[in-house]
Amino acid sequence: MPEKSLPSHDNPLSSSDAGLARVTEDLIELLIARGVIRFTDLPLPAQNKLLERKETRARLSNSLDLLGDDPGNETI
Repeated sequence: MPEKSLPSHDNPLSSSDAGLARVTEDLIELLIARGVIRFTDLPLPAQNKLLERKETRARLSNSLDLLGDDPGNETI
């Protein structure tokens, strides 16, 4: 009888994947910042994926900044 796969919410490894992905991104950024590796040392698909995620995070953080940094936009 074939083994049933667990739904992702029941799999402890699946639930930690997003956190591990962020740790990996942070590690790569740290290695680049310290000059241990160059961004261009990474395979092109990895470069594209990292750029895509960085752009997505920037878009999301901008969309969450509803009031902006304009000091004239204060609530009285």
